[in-house]
Amino acid sequence: MEMASIINQYYNAFIAKYTQTSLPGHLKAMNAIRSCRTPDSGELYVQCPDCSHAEWRPLSCGHRSCPKCQNHEASQWIDRQQSKLLPVLYFMATFTLAYELRSLVWRHQKDMYSILLTCVSSTLKDFGLNPKNLGAEIGMTMVLHTHNRRLDFHPHIHVIVPGGGVDKRRRQWKKKKGKYLFNRKAMAKVFRARFLTALNEAGFSIPKRVPEEWVVDCTCVGKGITALKYLSRYLYRGVISEKNIVSNQNGQVTFKYIESKTGNTLYRILKGEDFLHLILQHVLPKGFRRVRDYGFLHSNAKKLLSLVQLILHVVIKGIKQRPRPVFKCPRCQSPMVILGFRRPVWESG
Repeated sequence: MEMASIINQYYNAFIAKYTQTSLPGHLKAMNAIRSCRTPDSGELYVQCPDCSHAEWRPLSCGHRSCPKCQNHEASQWIDRQQSKLLPVLYFMATFTLAYELRSLVWRHQKDMYSILLTCVSSTLKDFGLNPKNLGAEIGMTMVLHTHNRRLDFHPHIHVIVPGGGVDKRRRQWKKKKGKYLFNRKAMAKVFRARFLTALNEAGFSIPKRVPEEWVVDCTCVGKGITALKYLSRYLYRGVISEKNIVSNQNGQVTFKYIESKTGNTLYRILKGEDFLHLILQHVLPKGFRRVRDYGFLHSNAKKLLSLVQLILHVVIKGIKQRPRPVFKCPRCQSPMVILGFRRPVWESG
């Protein structure tokens, strides 16, 4: 079931119901997805050098919320992260905002997401620097997710952390022993305090009845590549795969998802316009980066990462540039050459 056809069918109903609460980025995402791989997204004039066959080919929209686009970008991200992997155990920590704060986050997404990332990174950094825990600087790859399995608005941060840190003064790697990173309840308390303090300092009104106990999970995931591949699924191609959209009948859209606790496949049925709203609420503000590196994995800490790799005897392999897929001639299957270009009627986001 194609997302573009669903958008075309329920576009007017969505506008009529959600025009007051929709953001400009939501409409832009819809227009991009519905025009993806059509002439409205731009076209390339290509010709086969072998048989001279020539034609116009429509382009992908390139929007990061489009379920058909940016597979190449996701693969490139995996390649870059793999070049930083270390021969140590990895942990995944998940920091979840309290339910009572979600409406505030929704109204001020760009500011709130930035505060959320800052508070999570500072919490983990200080726990790593604490001599009782590790006494070293850790590295982190953080990914913002805004949805749960049912695709409800559920902002949380996944953090991939190598099991250890570097003592810069002694030029020494400190290994985290066992399959346990830091005390999750202690992290939750510190995270809660820092987030609420940051809200006050930024001038936001904190809702009443914010719970005392927040949720922070932390598990050992073994090799880091497993966690990276899991997170890469949600970086660029929207929050739902088209193969999970089961049906579109009688004004209702049905999609399937896997329930996290039981592993069972469940189904959710919504009116078409409500389904679009469910998907579009996860479109991030323009220019906001969902994934960020911190500590010795930050792009400005290449010398420190090189020191870590040297200490751990990591064999550094160059990143091979992945070639983009080429247009193949429909007649002889030879790669075609690009000769011309028509601009799209919209700009990617």
